[in-house]
Amino acid sequence: MICTRLRADGRHRLKLYVDGGPSTTRTVGFLRMEGKEVFRHAVGMVTDVIQGCLADARLTADAIDWFVPHQANRRIIDATADKLGIAREKVVVTVDRHGNTSAASIPLALSAAVEDGRIKPGDLVMIQGMGGGFTWGAALIRW
Repeated sequence: MICTRLRADGRHRLKLYVDGGPSTTRTVGFLRMEGKEVFRHAVGMVTDVIQGCLADARLTADAIDWFVPHQANRRIIDATADKLGIAREKVVVTVDRHGNTSAASIPLALSAAVEDGRIKPGDLVMIQGMGGGFTWGAALIRW
């Protein structure tokens, strides 16, 4: 691990949350999301932590071999890569095959890219996630 940036901001909790669960309401609960607000915050927040990691490592986005983001949706992935200046061919996308699998999306995308030979030992990989409540982070790793 070269660097990490983790953040949380509970002020945005009502923009993305589940309104129940076995331990609180003894129900499954429903996902509640303000889609436009989540998109706007997601792109801004995750690019901030990625830029922070890159600054800590004294690198630019060009140095990244692979960008493996949380697979929430293609629009967020593309907007984040574009804002950071990461070439689309360096972005691992599996949301079209797996859907948004929440916390499993990054490991699934990493696994797919390693299995198909894209990610190789020594590659510089930026992973990035975002979750409800709002929590988000990034890690720069040497594979």
